[in-house]
Amino acid sequence: MTDPSNNNGAAAPAANPLWGGRFAAGHAAVMERINASIGFDRRLYAQDIAGSKAHARMLGKAGIVSAEDVERIVAGLDTILAEIEAGKFEFKIALEDIHMNVESRLTELIGPAAGRLHTARSRNDQIALDFKLWVRDAVDGLDEQMKDLQAALLDLAERHAGTVMPGYTHLQAAQPVTFGHHLMAYVEMLGRDRGRMADARRRMNESPLGAAALAGTSFPIDRHMTAAALGFDRPMANSLDAVSDRDYALEFLSAAAIASIHLSRFAEEIVLWCADGFKFIRLTDAYTTGSSIMPQKRNPDAAELVRAKAGRVIGALNSLLIVLKGLPLTYGKDMQDDKEPTFEAADTLSLALAAMAGMVRDMTADPERMRAATDKGFITATDLADWLVRTLGIPFREAHHVTGRCVRKAEDRGCALAELSLAELQAEHPGITDAIYDVLTVDRSVASRTSFGGTAPDGVRARIADAREKYLA
Repeated sequence: MTDPSNNNGAAAPAANPLWGGRFAAGHAAVMERINASIGFDRRLYAQDIAGSKAHARMLGKAGIVSAEDVERIVAGLDTILAEIEAGKFEFKIALEDIHMNVESRLTELIGPAAGRLHTARSRNDQIALDFKLWVRDAVDGLDEQMKDLQAALLDLAERHAGTVMPGYTHLQAAQPVTFGHHLMAYVEMLGRDRGRMADARRRMNESPLGAAALAGTSFPIDRHMTAAALGFDRPMANSLDAVSDRDYALEFLSAAAIASIHLSRFAEEIVLWCADGFKFIRLTDAYTTGSSIMPQKRNPDAAELVRAKAGRVIGALNSLLIVLKGLPLTYGKDMQDDKEPTFEAADTLSLALAAMAGMVRDMTADPERMRAATDKGFITATDLADWLVRTLGIPFREAHHVTGRCVRKAEDRGCALAELSLAELQAEHPGITDAIYDVLTVDRSVASRTSFGGTAPDGVRARIADAREKYLA
């Protein structure tokens, strides 16, 4: 609830000095608060200053601003950058945003020459540039974190390329796999996440600077020069699109949401593997917590929090989709609300990636527990069916029925498939020989899965080597 003592309807003391020519009086105090973005867009300071320096140098080369003024502008911007990084810069809410805060301080430092910086530029193309540069930097940082998580997974997978565990469908024991093979699935998921980020980065790597407010400018600017100076491939081809485009943020958030879902799925498995019914892995005190009442508890809270964080990233994507869905070209102040969800999503995904990499390096597997779990669920039943097809030449559907009857018989007896006598097996199909027992062990089952991408330990080791070359080189 709003505090009435805030006097929300009262006017602020004066109009903004950077654009006050049109306005004689100040805004209502509530307008100042809802309009200002400096509380969050101060994060764009490095990108804003980099864009301004590139713009100033281009103006100088084009003869639009004198070389002396360009020198003063660039030196002043360097001073501001140093002040911000040293924590000595005063951000003022009355100046609304990062652009006006920087320009106001530049005016204090170098005088009237600061006013030339905004020639042939608008806050519309300026914020489009700053935000795109920030998202591009975020993509690069997150890619490094995803790569680090892949490295952690590969190291753990290599140690457990031959560690047998149950593979599950519907959370029911299905077929034996190796722990290393299971971990490698997440290496591949992260590879796709990195690919989506890289693809979004390629598409966003066009500069909006020079589009001005929406129609371009009559000044003889060189947009290719500023694009190259800022590491873009080229300038955007349409000035209307340049200032209104936020596809790059949507693509980033979409890729981030998918990545967060992958982390959440892995986190859920970590929670399960730590649970009493599994106990496949152990996390140390570094990534677990206790209970306020039950002293025996060791809770995998880091994994549970990673699982929860996905909702925040997905929410950020939905938030920006809703902001943009009804906007006409080109710029509306609604677009000021593009930054907070994007910042939060990047921060959240970064934290989740760091936590997950830490947990992977922290976890200790229990191969004996994993192997013991393969004794349940008739996990080599498919191997029996495959043997019937391969050795006796019967159709797989018939082999499936024969195997099903064998499973029912073992279930009735309360024993494993391999504990059925040859006579009991032959009662379901007379062609079965004692050679069947060679395929009913989990080690033989795992070793037999030699198809590319299968769980055979030698194949897993080969895929680990491939992944190191593909993702880490």
